Amino acid sequence: MALARFTVLPLKGCLEGILKLTKERLSLGRFGEDLAFKEIKDLGYKRIIRNYRCPLGEVDLIAKDGDTLVFIEVKTRKGRSLAYAKEAVNDKKRRQLSKVALFYMKSNNLNEVRARFDVVAVSLAGGDQQVEVIRNAFESAY
Repeated sequence: MALARFTVLPLKGCLEGILKLTKERLSLGRFGEDLAFKEIKDLGYKRIIRNYRCPLGEVDLIAKDGDTLVFIEVKTRKGRSLAYAKEAVNDKKRRQLSKVALFYMKSNNLNEVRARFDVVAVSLAGGDQQVEVIRNAFESAY
């Protein structure tokens, strides 16, 4: 039986490529969150918290819209339509956001406060920036 031969790629080159893609993705996400932040401020949302983290995960933005607490997920896509960005909040992400929201509300004694989930879809296609706020995008899902 012949032994199989494997080509070993230099690890340094692979890691550099992965880190470059990760930095680009994070940079794109931050840019989209900045656009979303400006948009929701312009719509009158108040007391905005960015990148709330807890043991159960994170949510991009938390704000007040009137007397409603709003948990906001921002989805940014480059070279794709707004529809594609909107579809990116799948069932798994909805469950995770719901758990984070419940944790936040319990931790801050906000059990009786009305809450909802919004999605901000950001599309960066052909030098064009489109931002759409989808209010009440989904119901809480555990």
